[in-house]
Amino acid sequence: MNKDERLLYLKKLGDETAILRKSTLETLGLEILDIAALMSGVLGSGGKILIAGNGGSAADASHFAGEMIVRLSSAQTRQSLPAIALCVDPAVMTAAANDFGYDRIFSRQVEGLGQKGDLLFVISTSGNSTNLIKAVHIAREKKILTVGLLGGKGGKLTGLVDKALIIPHVSTQRIQEEHIFIIHLLVEFLESDLSG
Repeated sequence: MNKDERLLYLKKLGDETAILRKSTLETLGLEILDIAALMSGVLGSGGKILIAGNGGSAADASHFAGEMIVRLSSAQTRQSLPAIALCVDPAVMTAAANDFGYDRIFSRQVEGLGQKGDLLFVISTSGNSTNLIKAVHIAREKKILTVGLLGGKGGKLTGLVDKALIIPHVSTQRIQEEHIFIIHLLVEFLESDLSG
């Protein structure tokens, strides 16, 4: 691609991204508000948020937990919110993978860390990650609420989680861009609930 072709590509990409963002807000707005309220209720009742994902979604899970524990808005000082990204401890993850298999790296942590009244938030662009599916099954056994931030058609996780937010797109990177946008919105609403 030459420079002119790349500029045309950037314009096309910008237009497509703007359309997707508008569609996300129009189609998922109420669900985003419902999930923010659900999370606020969990935190207000003394529960915590467990967050899991693979690859880029693992980075999003870590980012999500960081925003909750520290803060999103630098203009606001508020209490730390209890959140754990289940993908950040290499000793736990490699031990679980070695002893039980990669499919159980998250379910083993949900089993040990999760309690009734908590919420498990899984992030997957396909919705078909076996390790997330197994984690959701353990969460359901323990009466832990589950939310899926998903992509495409939602995959197998759609029918397993209590609430699902699905970005109906085929491109992994476009889905991930909307996922991080939604994560920021959720934390923004949580911070607003705390200050209000």
